[in-house]
Parts: sequence; structure tokens; C-alpha cells
Amino acid sequence: MTAEEVKYFTLDDIAEHNSVKSTWIVISHKVYDVTGFLEEHPGGEEVLREHAGGDATENFEDVGHSSDARAIAQQMFVGELHPDDREKVAKPSESLATPLEEQPSWWPNWLIPMAAAAIVTLMYRIYTAEAEM
Repeated sequence: MTAEEVKYFTLDDIAEHNSVKSTWIVISHKVYDVTGFLEEHPGGEEVLREHAGGDATENFEDVGHSSDARAIAQQMFVGELHPDDREKVAKPSESLATPLEEQPSWWPNWLIPMAAAAIVTLMYRIYTAEAEM
């Protein structure tokens, strides 16, 4: 496919391909029809179906697919995501890491364990004092 022949699909177009009969995914703004590959996918059909009709870029890159997998994907290439929709999928996904500005203050991280240690120590002293009597 040459640059002039590239077909562009909107997110709405791609979302319509969310079934076993027609499964499309987006990886790095490229649209792939993975319908015929569902049963052959080494990670299982569910992995592809989970992202059917949407963006799978992050998951595809996180797994670290081989160059062979990327070559297979090229055989399923049907077009590109329309430029107007690219910013909708370009934003990073939510991370489990807490940004610095949202981190809680340090004192609960120390106060709670210290209070628990003090209570355990106090209970131990009371128990050993009663045992000596």
C-alpha cells in the first residue's frame, strides 16, 4: 500500500469491528484486522478480543512482541487511524505509580508502624509482669 492508497479509519469505524466475525485493533495508529488470527494468537483469543474495536498499543508494547510477531501484524494491516482521532488514543494510560505531587506526607508511613510497635511492647510488658507475679 503506498502513501496515496492508505485508508483512514475513525475510532467510530474501528469500534464497529468488535465481534468474532470482524475484529480490528489499533496499534501505534495503525489499524489491523485480526479476525483470522484470533485462534492462532499464542496468548489466546481473549487477549485480542479484549481490545477489539479499540487501541491495543500499550498492551502490545508491554508484552514485547518479537520481530516475527510484527511481521505477522503487517499482513493484517488495513489502514491507519484518522489523524483527527490520534490524539484521543495518544494520551498515556493510567499508571499505578503515584506522581510526586500526589504523594501523601511521610508521617503516616512512620506513625502507624511506631504506634503498633508501642502497643505490642506495652502488651508484652504487661503480660511478662503478670507472669512474674
